[in-house]
Amino acid sequence: MRHPWPPPADLSLVQRFFASVLAALCCLALLAACSPSRLVLHRAADALAAPSAVPEDDLQLVREAAAFQLKLSESLLQHVPEHQALAEAVASGFTQYAYAFVAFDAERLEGQDAAAAQRLRQRAARLYGRAQRHALAALERRHSGFVRDLSAGTARLDADQVGLAYWAAAAWGARIALSTDQPDVVADLPLAARLAQLAFHAEPGHGAGALASLVANFEAARPGGSRAEAARLFDAAERHGAGRNAGVFVARAEALARDDRAQFERLLRQALQVAAAHPDLGNQVMGERARWLLDTIADRF
Repeated sequence: MRHPWPPPADLSLVQRFFASVLAALCCLALLAACSPSRLVLHRAADALAAPSAVPEDDLQLVREAAAFQLKLSESLLQHVPEHQALAEAVASGFTQYAYAFVAFDAERLEGQDAAAAQRLRQRAARLYGRAQRHALAALERRHSGFVRDLSAGTARLDADQVGLAYWAAAAWGARIALSTDQPDVVADLPLAARLAQLAFHAEPGHGAGALASLVANFEAARPGGSRAEAARLFDAAERHGAGRNAGVFVARAEALARDDRAQFERLLRQALQVAAAHPDLGNQVMGERARWLLDTIADRF
């Protein structure tokens, strides 16, 4: 499988990481002042799972705050494992943190310090595994035996579980891509792809093209996969993204254009144009990656 795994193309991490942290801390403070209650725990979980009402445009500030936000959310999830929105936020947060701030650092460091880059890749794989476990545990809570049924091809998703399935599949695929020396991990590729397909059939437009892009990546990566089918899925991802999701173009470049320099450059420049026109934090992350890939293009062709 190609490395690195292409991104979860919506990168909502950067919106979630500034989602009502102060409100969550206020709720948690109540726990110290009185007997713990499910109501207060759920209030805190609601605050941490909610998208931020105030846009944040400082990517470095997001990076510095992300670890605290993740640890706080994960700790709270242990107390309210039934809180599906918080489970999804934790799974998405670990996946996106690993992709944007750990695995990407490893790639940029590879030429200077291969050993340090390998340590970062191993850390990213562990973070992806953490995200995968949280998402699959939440899916299992709703449908006991979900992973067993996934293996048997009989798993089902409720409409409100598509996001969980998306993050579970994205983290699973990313972990596999970083674990090609572990046959037991790589053997799960068909399961991860099946989970992405299950979510795609339930809601093809999920994540403004992110889910369609993920399914396309699995198709391109699987042994015997069809490039034509992957291209069709990327076309769908672009339609669902409506020209606002830079990650779709970066993912397509890395999945299908590694042997075509002109197309590779064209897609990455499209990503930069989208990131400039719609400068949310997710597109900032993908714009940085597109720029780096262009700056190092001579090493790829």
